[in-house]
Amino acid sequence: MRLYVIGDVHGHLDKLKAAHDRIFRDGGRDAVIAHVGDLIDRGPDSRGVVEYLMAGQAEGRPWTVTRGNHDRFLPQYLLQPDWVDPGLSSKLHWTLHSGLGAPETLRSYGVDTALPPERMLAEAKRAVPAEHATFLASLPLYFLHPLGLVVHAGVRPGVDLQDQVEEDLVWIRQGFLNSLHDHGPLVIHGHTAIQTATHYGNRLNVDGGAAYGRPLCAVVIEKGAVHLLTDDGRVPLKPENLPCD
Repeated sequence: MRLYVIGDVHGHLDKLKAAHDRIFRDGGRDAVIAHVGDLIDRGPDSRGVVEYLMAGQAEGRPWTVTRGNHDRFLPQYLLQPDWVDPGLSSKLHWTLHSGLGAPETLRSYGVDTALPPERMLAEAKRAVPAEHATFLASLPLYFLHPLGLVVHAGVRPGVDLQDQVEEDLVWIRQGFLNSLHDHGPLVIHGHTAIQTATHYGNRLNVDGGAAYGRPLCAVVIEKGAVHLLTDDGRVPLKPENLPCD
């Protein structure tokens, strides 16, 4: 049994396809692949990423995508334009926050981000296919597999999975990253960008910072072993059992 997991994509279609190619070389084209979310924002081709993953699922590929905090922004903007994600410490709107990546996402759909706000919203409503917004808004919050729990940000330690709240699953850092709590299954997550995929014993962070110019991490999880997939093959990831500051 194998489970492949890919980190935060952030609009980098080329990196996503390269990560899939590494997986296909390791486990074949029918490999079970989970993605930790944050498909959109910051990178140049959010639209392409969404189309690619939707097409793969439509073809019957065993691909799962969990919902990231960034995946909430676009559909909520189209549905409820004034909405500000409560998880944002800045309390700034998606389109006004300098680092969230709204302009890159909207431009990937052909929207002129220099337009006044009302016109930009009207253009976005015309340009973004309804099925893309529905896809992003309906992504599951987690994927429980016999080899681990795939979730975007993490879990609240000590809380049963069925009692976890969405805000934690897509936003949590404090209280999770520095916890050595045994969560039961290995928690495989992204959200917090680091230099490369790292195994902390009770959790595995696969966000290697593709949004910031680094490669998109792809890992393979088997019973008792985790490996990072590189162009030169597998690299073992040993549990460090250390909290992340």
